[in-house]
Amino acid sequence: MNAKDLRIVFMGTPEFATTSLRRLVAEGYNIVAVVTTPDKPAGRGQKIHQSDVKVAAMELGLPVLQPEKLRDEAFLEQMSALEVDLGIVIAFRMLPEVVWAMPKLGTFNLHASLLPEYRGAAPINWAIINGDKRTGITTFLLNEEIDKGAIIEQEAVDILPEDNIGTLYDKLMLRGAELVLRTVDKIAEGGFETVEQMHIDESTLRQAPKIFKEDGRIDWSRDVESIHNLVRGLSPYPAAWTPIYKDTEECGSLKVFTTHIERAEMGVECGTVKSDGKSYVAVAAADGWVYLDEVQMAGKRRMAIKELLLGWRDVGVVKMA
Repeated sequence: MNAKDLRIVFMGTPEFATTSLRRLVAEGYNIVAVVTTPDKPAGRGQKIHQSDVKVAAMELGLPVLQPEKLRDEAFLEQMSALEVDLGIVIAFRMLPEVVWAMPKLGTFNLHASLLPEYRGAAPINWAIINGDKRTGITTFLLNEEIDKGAIIEQEAVDILPEDNIGTLYDKLMLRGAELVLRTVDKIAEGGFETVEQMHIDESTLRQAPKIFKEDGRIDWSRDVESIHNLVRGLSPYPAAWTPIYKDTEECGSLKVFTTHIERAEMGVECGTVKSDGKSYVAVAAADGWVYLDEVQMAGKRRMAIKELLLGWRDVGVVKMA
């Protein structure tokens, strides 16, 4: 079967999915509908927000479906009427079997890790936080278990020392789009082999759960490299952070976007701050100093530490914990 003749439904929500959608359309694949989340109010003004995938689909002139519930009879009837050959899912919600099993050739997902490692919602973040030197992307067939379907294609991507979540996200997004196209072609050709991952001992695997605010709190009692990797893995969003104390009282908080580290024999308490008041701020960790390069004080904009120090008069008497 010619891959360009397949009737494809594309399902996704964030920016990460839009690059693949745009590449599919640009290369002439037949996207008969796009499924994404309903519009919802967001932000301080509670303005109605459309998903990145919806915005892209409308720009491309594609039909958009936005079911509140994926088991809704009206939505299922719409899907059935489309006579879909193949479903593609990228960064969407968990699909019920009645949806993922509907396309004649099945439904595949693009996941931003080398499965079975880093199953879960935040694989890019956790790969950097854990100090990995390599990650990748995987396409796999959906089944009843989250991120456990048969693997179709994989591609490894190096994590460079200067990478953070922003740069690695962009690299995987672009590589992922190419992998999606290759996977569609492979499925259309038929006769391909998959790699099962259902019976792997999960206790041996690293997971990638959703990132919550407390996950980003810096523990200054850890080693400098772990702290540096936490900052990289959460920069620029949602950002690692630390409370600031003065005379044992919490007096604010600081988001940290970039750091550099210096290993040293430590004779000071973790969380101790040293600064010349002009050019640097360093915080004591278990095995050295973490220098804060780009930060954001609560209520202020992101800035280089030298700029922040122009107005941070009590930096010499604060502590972080």
